[in-house]
Amino acid sequence: MLHAATTPTPSPSPTDLGPLPPPDPSQWWDWFVGVPLRIAITIVVSIAVLVLLRWLIHRTIDRIARGYQSETVTGGLLKVDPVVAERRAQRARTLGTVLRSTASIVVGTIAVLLVLGDLGVDLAPFIASAGVVGVALGFGAQSLVKDFLSGTFMLLEDQYGVGDTVDFGVVRGTVEEVALRVTKVRDSAGTLWYLRNGDIARVGNQTQEWANAVVPVVVAPDTDLDAARAAVQRAIDSVQGDPVLGGAFLEPPTLRVGDAITADGVQLSIAVRTRAAMQWDVERALRLAARDELHDAEVTLVSA
Repeated sequence: MLHAATTPTPSPSPTDLGPLPPPDPSQWWDWFVGVPLRIAITIVVSIAVLVLLRWLIHRTIDRIARGYQSETVTGGLLKVDPVVAERRAQRARTLGTVLRSTASIVVGTIAVLLVLGDLGVDLAPFIASAGVVGVALGFGAQSLVKDFLSGTFMLLEDQYGVGDTVDFGVVRGTVEEVALRVTKVRDSAGTLWYLRNGDIARVGNQTQEWANAVVPVVVAPDTDLDAARAAVQRAIDSVQGDPVLGGAFLEPPTLRVGDAITADGVQLSIAVRTRAAMQWDVERALRLAARDELHDAEVTLVSA
């Protein structure tokens, strides 16, 4: 027996079901106060925190760079040591740049991770990938990381600064610029040297805090040592009374007779503690003054 062919029953169209219900405003509000609002709050708070941190860093570094502690009392007047002020300003500016960059990286990274977490992204693969990339970069840029770490500790410890005369072993000269990666040094011939901070093994700073000016004076063996001592003492008094060089003396000078006695002569030694970077000027002035006073006293000067 033949059966009549059956045709599929058509599904009702949306128009057959009637008009769609209007969206529920409460659902839109619930969605808005959920993920988008949390992301917006995270971004706004991150920006506010970053602005506050950078402002605090700038304010602190600016106060340090002014060099309040570089003020010294000289001759009853309050004066600022320009060398110390420049050292502090250079060190403060470099540290301020590092702190601001570090704050931006840390706050930005935390904000991105929080936003990704709000979006439902699994952070475990990102953290694992970041760890692998960090290890790879660490191995590939060991020398760069070493330079930056060495520069950071050098600045924190204030080993040297702009204007200092420093002996690095391989080069000796005046520091012109201090950065986290390299230090620029100008030697006596005028050559500008670039030293990577990670390669600096030793530092001899000749102009930090204070220095000793030592001047040997050698007179003939048959010289009247009392007359020679008196002449050299007059030279010391004249230099100490100088309005410019006298302010460089930190302690009363000492004069020793007989530090060395040879067939060529007898040595008298002048020693005085001076302000940083002033020892060479004081030494030159003492040599010239001692020569003049010994000449006037008719004392034979062998070498000085």
